[in-house]
Amino acid sequence: MAALRVLLPRACSLLLSSVRYPELRRFASGANFQYIITEKKGKNSSVGLIQLNRPKALNALCNGLMEELNQALETFEEDPSVGAIVLTGGEKAFAAGADIKEMQNRTFQDCYGSKFLSHWDQITRVKKPVIAAVNGYAVSISPQRSPVQGGRIHACVSAGGTQRLTRAVGKSLAMEMVLTGDRISAQDAKQAGLVSKIFPVETLVEEAIQCAEKIASNSKIIVAMAKESVNAAFEMTLTEGNKLEKKLFYSTFATNDRREGMAAFVEKRKANFKDH
Repeated sequence: MAALRVLLPRACSLLLSSVRYPELRRFASGANFQYIITEKKGKNSSVGLIQLNRPKALNALCNGLMEELNQALETFEEDPSVGAIVLTGGEKAFAAGADIKEMQNRTFQDCYGSKFLSHWDQITRVKKPVIAAVNGYAVSISPQRSPVQGGRIHACVSAGGTQRLTRAVGKSLAMEMVLTGDRISAQDAKQAGLVSKIFPVETLVEEAIQCAEKIASNSKIIVAMAKESVNAAFEMTLTEGNKLEKKLFYSTFATNDRREGMAAFVEKRKANFKDH
């Protein structure tokens, strides 16, 4: 099984393993991406699949890759036929963290003036569920070293890694991972609550797509509300979170899908959601 070292953005629930899978087709919109490959999957093409595609750099997150990823996320977000998104990597690495070669000569003035990395958290604003099918290394910069390259870097974790990891696994484990740069196994990541499930090599991406299909079969507007409520639990007190949850619940009564869902339950039939 692969090793995982840092939490992905809060929009992702993680499925962890290593995997081989066929070459993916280009996105239906005709976008000719350089660093990613996209496709719509599932019986009803209800799942947007994004593969990071910089194999020689172990999918290191350069600025161009992040811009393409944001473009693909925005396209799938606006596509009414897509109900969930799967994000995956390559055979050796899901992503080897930020591209060190790209940032090594940057200055403080350059970073501060250009708001460097400011667009890296767009994935957290995607309303549709995003599932990360993690195969191989999933790492970030540590103060000590890069687990992939083995060299000392001495740069602090960026893009919210110290904040989200701590909220996900607690201060003790997060502190150890961030300060030592040590990797953890898939099993340890699952035990810590960092990933949801572990699958064999051969089935990882397909399992992620099946999970995304199941999510996509539900009302998209209600799913978005549920996702918002769960994400809020990381940033609010219990009292504040419960208040938001109730407000979102009340909001569902303004939707036709809430009425359809309850009617289908009472009538013991399959619901026919219209996403409004």
